[in-house]
Amino acid sequence: MPVPHASQALSRFTVLDLTRVRSGPTCVRQLADWGANVIKIDALTEDAGGEQPGGPRHGSDFQNLHRNKRAMTLNLKDPKGLEVFKRLAEQADVVVENFRPDVKAKLGIDYESLRQINPRIVYGSISGFGQDGPYHKRPGFDQIAQGMGGLMSVTGAPGGGPMRVGIPVADLAAGLFCAIGILTALLERDVSGEGQWVQTSLLQAQIFMLDFQAARWLMEKEVAQQAGNNHPTSIPTGVFKTSDGYINIATTGGRIWERCAQAIGAPELISDPDYATAPARSKNRDALNAKINELTQKKSTETWVSELNAAGVPCGPIYSIDQMFEDAQVKHLGIARDVPNTENRHIRLVSQPVTLSRTPSTMAARPPEFGEQTDEVLAEFGFSKDEIAELRQRKVV
Repeated sequence: MPVPHASQALSRFTVLDLTRVRSGPTCVRQLADWGANVIKIDALTEDAGGEQPGGPRHGSDFQNLHRNKRAMTLNLKDPKGLEVFKRLAEQADVVVENFRPDVKAKLGIDYESLRQINPRIVYGSISGFGQDGPYHKRPGFDQIAQGMGGLMSVTGAPGGGPMRVGIPVADLAAGLFCAIGILTALLERDVSGEGQWVQTSLLQAQIFMLDFQAARWLMEKEVAQQAGNNHPTSIPTGVFKTSDGYINIATTGGRIWERCAQAIGAPELISDPDYATAPARSKNRDALNAKINELTQKKSTETWVSELNAAGVPCGPIYSIDQMFEDAQVKHLGIARDVPNTENRHIRLVSQPVTLSRTPSTMAARPPEFGEQTDEVLAEFGFSKDEIAELRQRKVV
């Protein structure tokens, strides 16, 4: 198959993808979706028809992570396989891996080794806790990072104990940050002519994602607590029951609060000393929420969403995932897209959430089968037919 350039934005770059599971593939998906020539390198020992890290190869999770790529097999534990990889790396722009820090050095594919043969290489690494330090050899896992990174301590209902977030936010954030780092290094390479080592970890990414909650401690020594559905600083903001479900209402500042009180039919709350100021609303949050909840139960979700938004009060329904994809605005944005394939398989995935006017991202190709383009890729990198045949005979590819 031809190189599946999903966009022209990054089409001049070639990426060798050594990643597995989620954080690494999330990073490389960003590069693939914006048109890079991504070559996913599968370990030769993997079972082509069996379970993959991240689920079955034709399962939704694997498919969502690996679209717009090609794949080859390679035994990096064989000296000949290492030689093949170095020939690929000599011509590539980017290598991305999420092995434990000591693994790549044992294999001989660490940044320092590859820099000797290609000084322009940009090498992206994602680990659980960092490339060095007291925890660097520990295996990383999203939920461990959520706990150690402080997120679980501020998630969930007060007094309910630690609660993980419903998505692998540490994995996803680390992947996105690594992609940003790689793109930054590629831009810098245009000036210096040299590549560099881009490093991030699940722990670092999770701490960064705490954002203002982390800043509250660093600047004010205030330890954030669990607040359930209540916003920690903008009050009233939270989940309120309607006659047929629930809605989110968000108020920031006095003007929006006044509009909210008027819209729900309780203008007297505006002048009530218990709710007239932001500090008062914070102190009496529970009582205010209870009063609002009594009123919102009198009308349907659809009615409140219409009336509150018309009044300039941020408000929205709380969807299940199937309901979300049926929303008119979600459909208009076109974020769910079909992936072309000759097998007539149903592959519908979430596309990029960013739009570029001249070089948009597309679903150019379905995720590759196990080692599907091995011969094709090797030929593009200058391997002869005889060399490829020998590599297959020796079970290097």
